[in-house]
Amino acid sequence: MPTPNPKTNISEKRITFHVDMDSFYASVEVRERPELKGLPVVVGSDPKGGSGRGVVSTCSYEARKYGIHSAMPISQAYRLCPGAVFLPVNMKLYAGVSAGVMELLRGFSEKFQQVSVDEAYIIPGPEVRNFEEAALYALRIKDEVQRQQGITCSVGIGPNKLISKVASGFQKPDGLTVVRPEDVRDFLFPLPVFKIPGIGEKTTETLKGMGISRVEELANCDVQLLSEKFGKMGLRMKQLANGLDFEEVIEKEGVKSISRHGTFAEDTNDPVKISGSLDILAESVHGSLLKHHFLFKTVTLIVRFEDFSTYTRSRTLSIWTSDIFVIKRTAIQLLSEFMGRRKFRLVGVGVTKLRERDERQTLITDFP
Repeated sequence: MPTPNPKTNISEKRITFHVDMDSFYASVEVRERPELKGLPVVVGSDPKGGSGRGVVSTCSYEARKYGIHSAMPISQAYRLCPGAVFLPVNMKLYAGVSAGVMELLRGFSEKFQQVSVDEAYIIPGPEVRNFEEAALYALRIKDEVQRQQGITCSVGIGPNKLISKVASGFQKPDGLTVVRPEDVRDFLFPLPVFKIPGIGEKTTETLKGMGISRVEELANCDVQLLSEKFGKMGLRMKQLANGLDFEEVIEKEGVKSISRHGTFAEDTNDPVKISGSLDILAESVHGSLLKHHFLFKTVTLIVRFEDFSTYTRSRTLSIWTSDIFVIKRTAIQLLSEFMGRRKFRLVGVGVTKLRERDERQTLITDFP
């Protein structure tokens, strides 16, 4: 690699890693069952010979060659590859591996931020002084993840969170991509706009209608035009397209939310069946709250209709509580907006804004 440009030293102080496990659930399953190596493995609900409900949680790269991907209906995945190995989700197993991986990554970090069960941002310590040393450091991380947990990961390195995130997905699986500050635009500009985190399918289609399909076109688009179309997000998208991201790597401590969801055996608009399902899910959420000694302040409802369109609604309370009846009552109130429209495929309920219970304040913080 060439010698770093002295003009980039200020940016190099923000050298940021994004570490992303490769096809995490499927990789853990293959680790547990080596005979599955090289086979198309799909983790999700039971396909039931093509009539199953639910979606794909993740799949191996061999399965992806058949067009299977995360969030795809499990029935469609079965039609694409009926010979795949379909496995149920084993969250207890994955959570254990995730905890081990994250603990390992913390040991390589001066600053650390876990963003999901299988990915995290890292700011290395002062021993990593430039991008050459960062690349060698990443190889050590990858080797340790493989040695200790028996799975592979991909690492992206850049001058900020945005670039490292995009870079980690650039050469999957088992990849390592380094993007120096002076190379940011050359790296980003040829990419399709949906490679920018936060630009989803609908935004991509809207941009396409504006004649914008590549990051370079978004980066050069008039900011006023983007603001008129997307509001505050217009400026944010233009900044990201130009490789600018000022978000810091900040450790998020503790559990931030507890949620449960369930898919109906058949799409339904039966209010008794829907509310009954919410009750069961709320009780499961409540059980987890009690187990971890948490209070909550926000209740969230998730609904998915027969066409897979998905909506969330939340309500924040005025006080902290762990009352199960508050969860149930709030979820039903939020549900009323959607009743009588289309058939439901899935419902879910969650609680956020959690804090640990102070037992001395139980009578004050709980609803009667």
